[in-house]
Amino acid sequence: MAALARALSCQTGVTQWITGCSGLLQTAAVPGQCRRMLCSIFQRHKAGPFRLSRFCRGLIQANGATTQQNRSFYNTNKHLSAKDSLHPSEEKVGAFTRIIEAMGFTGPLKYSRWIKVAALRMYTCCVEKTDYEEFFSRCQMPDTLNSWFLVAQLHVWMCLVRMKQEGRTGKYMCRYIVHCMWEDVEQRGKVMGINSVALKEDLKSMVENFYAALFGYDEGILSDDHVLAAALWRNLFNRNCDDPRHLELLVEYVRKQVQHLDALSGEDLLLTGEVSWRPLVESDARSILKPLSPVYNDEGL
Repeated sequence: MAALARALSCQTGVTQWITGCSGLLQTAAVPGQCRRMLCSIFQRHKAGPFRLSRFCRGLIQANGATTQQNRSFYNTNKHLSAKDSLHPSEEKVGAFTRIIEAMGFTGPLKYSRWIKVAALRMYTCCVEKTDYEEFFSRCQMPDTLNSWFLVAQLHVWMCLVRMKQEGRTGKYMCRYIVHCMWEDVEQRGKVMGINSVALKEDLKSMVENFYAALFGYDEGILSDDHVLAAALWRNLFNRNCDDPRHLELLVEYVRKQVQHLDALSGEDLLLTGEVSWRPLVESDARSILKPLSPVYNDEGL
């Protein structure tokens, strides 16, 4: 393009015009258009330098416009790619919706009528469908309220991992599952006759340990078995486990439970909250099959 511009300014011979136009033909974005214009230039080179310059200037302007169009097309594609890279589960919500959800109201959510009932039922499955005595026996854990809470929070965390895959509705359900858990822990402490001051301090410690455990378990489930075993050793065993077979058993248990929950239908979980758990020790490690969908009536119960 620069060579052709110099040729135009100097008004040199046809040979240099041909050399410049050939280089332009190789770099043009629309070769067909350039070939047609170049043929016209060659056919009219006898008409004089003025007409020849006019045709070549038109060729330069056409190539510049095509280049500018290509740049705009590239920028548009780049902008669309940035928009398409957004996570599909992220939903755009207004400020009013965020405010009412922060206040505890469901807002415009899917299954908003039954979401709290489903969350309560899911937490109940974490508590009532888990064999705590087998955990205490095989993992050599003391039969205390704290040990019960450590096992319960492990199952609650696995439910949270599953429900966070269901968009805003699943995340709201996670919040209510945690709310049900703290109410249950406080009520159990009162039934056991724990002093209110001591219970308040224990709850404060449990809250700190719970959210620390969530980070540790999340890192473990996304990493290899060594990281997950370290998280279980810190949070479930309270750094008091000398038998690596116990850690191996729990790592296998967490992996298969997460796989089991992933096989459950998200629609059924949001509507019913019904989950089941694999046994701690499998008689056949290959017996994990896709569970059947729960049966419920028209009211979601």
